Amino acid sequence: MDLKLKVWRQSGPDEAGGFVAYDAKEISPDMSFLEMLDVVNERILEEGGDPIAFDHDCREGICGSCGMMIDGVPHGPKSMTTVCQLHMRSFRDGDQLTLEPWRASSFPVLKDLYVDRTPFDRIIAAGGYISVRTGSADEANAEPIRKKDADAAFDAAACIGCGACVAACPNASAMLFTSAKVAHLAHLPQGQTERYTRVLDMVETHDTEGFGNCTNHGACQNACPKGISVDYIAQLNRDLFRATVTTAADPVGS
Repeated sequence: MDLKLKVWRQSGPDEAGGFVAYDAKEISPDMSFLEMLDVVNERILEEGGDPIAFDHDCREGICGSCGMMIDGVPHGPKSMTTVCQLHMRSFRDGDQLTLEPWRASSFPVLKDLYVDRTPFDRIIAAGGYISVRTGSADEANAEPIRKKDADAAFDAAACIGCGACVAACPNASAMLFTSAKVAHLAHLPQGQTERYTRVLDMVETHDTEGFGNCTNHGACQNACPKGISVDYIAQLNRDLFRATVTTAADPVGS
């Protein structure tokens, strides 16, 4: 396959960027999208140029590191698929592809297609954990959990924090990510002690980091490579309302 690429190049967060054209020649349809970029980078290096910067790690659709806009779509044209698991057979010989980084002020471009997603880490640090001592590991069935709750917790925990939801949202909201991280603990008995302080702290950090408000557009769910449901945002809003009312009624927790 031979393809033409139009790639966003930006040398740093404070530098102006622009699109640069590249030819991707003799690409195997069995390559992943990132492997195709590896080939392009090898040729750029052979010519003495600066390779295209993009984030990646496991390349197995697990870590959430990879992510870019392909023809205006987060992670590209296939649903439920990360860029690293997107194969070139999804495209046709002669296609022209436009590659851009996530576009959100809360995700500043570090270089080329690589953005700073550490705001997600700070949302997690605000409350996405259980601080009470839960003891050593018990026998798996010592504390029964309803299958409905276990399934909901597992589905929420599938979020890999890639940022596609933010890139797809017209408001650049990270509520799908935040709600998934809130929900997977809210469905477990170990997460109940801090359930309402957790949602208050994580939503406050979400807003402080500059992410937009959720207006139920639904683009986040469509873009999510793990199929995280917007139902978790509704659950977050219910918990947030209850936490806000409870705090207002008893601000010192007496």
